[in-house]
Amino acid sequence: MPELPEVETIRLGLQKYIVGHTITDLDVSLPKILTGDVKNIIGAKIIDVKRFGKGLVIDLNNGYSIAAHIKLTGQFVYRDSATAKLKLSPKVGTQIPNKFTHVTFKLDKGAYLYYNDIRQFGWVKVIKTKDLKSIPFFKDLGPEPFKDLTFDIFKNIVSKSNLAIKPLIMDQKKIAGIGNIYANDALFEARIDPRKKAKDLSSSEIKNLYNAVLKVLKKGLENGGASELNYVNVLGQEGKYQHHFLAYARDGKKCVRCGKIMKKITLGGRGTYFCEGCQK
Repeated sequence: MPELPEVETIRLGLQKYIVGHTITDLDVSLPKILTGDVKNIIGAKIIDVKRFGKGLVIDLNNGYSIAAHIKLTGQFVYRDSATAKLKLSPKVGTQIPNKFTHVTFKLDKGAYLYYNDIRQFGWVKVIKTKDLKSIPFFKDLGPEPFKDLTFDIFKNIVSKSNLAIKPLIMDQKKIAGIGNIYANDALFEARIDPRKKAKDLSSSEIKNLYNAVLKVLKKGLENGGASELNYVNVLGQEGKYQHHFLAYARDGKKCVRCGKIMKKITLGGRGTYFCEGCQK
């Protein structure tokens, strides 16, 4: 599932390409994907794009917003006359729109914003801007890195929990934005066994992990996210962080630090990758 770096990359692309456009019409081919009255956004001008954890919010000038969570395979792809001939990643397909395009936002000046979703787990909601916090996903989000997750808050979350450290930092109600890829890599960077109980971490380990979380998320942002599954940016192009994984999906390969073979287990229902030699 796309995490903070991937969703922030999408947000930056949407900010660049769709802010200032007016929504002239909407085509919804799969009604379950979009909820709310589309009449409330037709004719409205896009004024901002925000991100909350792994969620996106497109604000309009009429008091309404478009909230979205792309979940596992959702994609937002923008096209206009200047971008029409750009090559699409195979993760999108050979053309856009296609059979996986479920919502088409028709914009002024001949532009389009397409929402694709192969697995159909994502959602798009038309809602009054003032009511965004009524959506459980946004209401329940914890503090997030680079915004309001200070070290003191992070330390308080970790030191009081009896959970294993990896599922704890992936809990969106505790900390927003961290998913499986960056949790694995942050714990590797900090040399911490993902199975270790959070409350058993020393103060120095908590500090190392906090810094590691920021480091791997920043590297993910710098590389435009990780295109492990279907993630692409708003121009339909892949990110590059998948070429820089430290631990994630490296089971059976040599540890980049000590040379031992990386292991994979299931922890909290998720694939967990680590080095028994380095991570204690």
